[in-house]
Amino acid sequence: MSRIIATAAINGAYKLVEKAETALEAALGSNPESAAVEFPNTGYFLPIIYGTTGEEVKTLGDCRRVLRSARELLPPRVKGQHWVPYLGHTLDAGMATLWSEEVYEALKYLDPAKCPYTKTVAPTDSNLWLGAADDVIMRERGIEFVDGTAPGFAAVVGAAPDSKTAVRIARELQENNLYVFMCSEDGGRRFAEQLAEENVQMGWETRLVPFGQEISAAVFALGFAARAALSFGGVQPGDYRRMLLYNKYRVFAFVLAMGTVTEEWYATAAGAINYGFPVIADTDIPPILPTGVCLYEHVVPNVKHDEMVKRAIYIRGLKVVPSTVDIPVRFGPAFEGERIRKEDMQIEAGNPKVDLPSFEYCRTLPTDKVEDGKITVVGPELDALPEGACVPLGILVEVSGAKMQHDFEPILERQIHTFLNCAQGLFHMGQRDGNWIRYSKEAFAAGLRFKHIGTILHAKLREEYSAIVDKCQVTIFTNREDVEREIVAARAAYAERDARMAGMTDEAVEVFYSCSLCQSFAPNHICIITPEHPGLCGAYNWLDGRAAFEIVPTGPNQPVPKADPTDARLGQWRSVNNFVFEKSNRKLERFSAYSMMTDPMTSCGCFECISAILPMTNGIMIVDRDHPDMTPCGMKFSTLAGSVGGGNQTPGFLGHSKMYISSKKFVSADGGFKRITWMPRKLKDAIREKLNARARDEGIENFVDMVADETLATTEEQVMEHMAKVGHPALTMEPML
Repeated sequence: MSRIIATAAINGAYKLVEKAETALEAALGSNPESAAVEFPNTGYFLPIIYGTTGEEVKTLGDCRRVLRSARELLPPRVKGQHWVPYLGHTLDAGMATLWSEEVYEALKYLDPAKCPYTKTVAPTDSNLWLGAADDVIMRERGIEFVDGTAPGFAAVVGAAPDSKTAVRIARELQENNLYVFMCSEDGGRRFAEQLAEENVQMGWETRLVPFGQEISAAVFALGFAARAALSFGGVQPGDYRRMLLYNKYRVFAFVLAMGTVTEEWYATAAGAINYGFPVIADTDIPPILPTGVCLYEHVVPNVKHDEMVKRAIYIRGLKVVPSTVDIPVRFGPAFEGERIRKEDMQIEAGNPKVDLPSFEYCRTLPTDKVEDGKITVVGPELDALPEGACVPLGILVEVSGAKMQHDFEPILERQIHTFLNCAQGLFHMGQRDGNWIRYSKEAFAAGLRFKHIGTILHAKLREEYSAIVDKCQVTIFTNREDVEREIVAARAAYAERDARMAGMTDEAVEVFYSCSLCQSFAPNHICIITPEHPGLCGAYNWLDGRAAFEIVPTGPNQPVPKADPTDARLGQWRSVNNFVFEKSNRKLERFSAYSMMTDPMTSCGCFECISAILPMTNGIMIVDRDHPDMTPCGMKFSTLAGSVGGGNQTPGFLGHSKMYISSKKFVSADGGFKRITWMPRKLKDAIREKLNARARDEGIENFVDMVADETLATTEEQVMEHMAKVGHPALTMEPML
């Protein structure tokens, strides 16, 4: 351990603890000790402190107690005449730093009028800095860390030598699918501000996240990692050892330090090293090369800017294989969130406000009818269209393969949205005959054309679905008459698929499918997907599971035989229970497909919704992750998620998708949809049509209006009043408990 680093880190920790203490005393000068302290919309309090100590910091008084602990944790200052083992002391200084910085940042939220952060998902016109991510963002983005879409994140501290270098580093990180969390300054320059100078889109959707201007904002990145462990990994608050080990082995992050490394930077870096996150610097600082706390080296200095990303990925032990698609712009999932404003648009197709036809359709043909790699544009190319034009557009993808099945066509078709959005400067929204595409002026100037839609789809379908797709050809139609002619067959196929899927029931199949994608974050969780019980994240249905198994027979989606029923009402089969027991690391003995009261399915934390029993109502409430407010059960979504996620089996609570709510199998063993007594209004409106149709099948008209929402009730008592007023069916059902 370098004495120079130890000295600087410990000195920096003393400074940052004192800085937080001073800020706290200033806050107490105008606020009582009982004043609330919190990051916006989170059930994890101040997550680094909560995760490592179990302390629920809620007030200024709690902050005083935490800072007292931080000061007690500070090691003695390093003295010139004595040598000591510096590593333990430096790591302690790093943790004291993180606690202090987290308190310091939380104090900024005390007065909303003075808060320096936007509290939005992207910068505003007047403010670049986002501040702490709330739990809605954490769960939406956390799923990408679970399924591997985002292999990790880079915490960028300081600034590049110039804005062009900053853009190159940011784009390389994006191409490697990494999130980029930015804070602090070097010589008055900041990395995020350099990107803004070059008109680079930033925010959670583009994975370029400007957290804050000071080094203390690094706690927002480390707090994100802490919440991943608490939410998805089942780590209990206060279990600091599991918290730090979880991050070392499952959250692949690193620090890129650009510029003069101050004592405060050293102290914060020591905090990151506690998590197993190494530091890669562009300046001449002492190295820490032995392995131990980190997987490989801890501090690596003097790295050239054009080598920083590759070196960091290697040192952190990341296995990243960037996609290679032969197009004239960058390509990767980090570009999915880009938005193209009208003034930046070259052309568009399928604008819902313009009456022009558009569609995308995938179909299977005999192998002799498909010429692999053939890409045809029927109609004018982009070069022939005036700037700002809105045009008709048809995308016809034709595939063949020995294992290709018609049931797989909609699965491939849904990937069109994902694959096209990965191209920088190409925006895609919607599906089927409701798609909408925009090309940016910058992408057009770089050479991106209609033909490249075919290039992207051919490359990605052949790469990711090679087990079922042997050949692929793509035709792009840009003449109205051609689009209108081809859309007829597409719409007939859409209708036929919908009818086929609507008639698929659990009873009609002999095999269910598992999903273990989330076990990288929640080791004891296993999802069982049936035709009438889709994956709790909303991203996978039964056909997706079957296709995934065909594509990767050893992958996360495995067939689960449905044999030897033990309780048809609950949805239990001996064969399924045996599978669940083994795949949950022998933690879960039984699983009910149709009950939230008896042996419910576990959750990883990726669920779209949570159902929770409301005992007074003889029913349940449902809250989705987009609802930030308190619910009638006395808990926000975030708090509920902490109890339900992490592979826990919690009777009376269930994580699930929005799609499952209107299923005939929705908690059918407990009374089904008639138990629903409360939902947020936005969720009610989103599922109104399907849930009312489901209720009409059982003779109930306008059932959704019988369900209370936050405009009608915020407590169980108020829900009961609404139920009595509308004659809710749960009032006359058998007791749930």
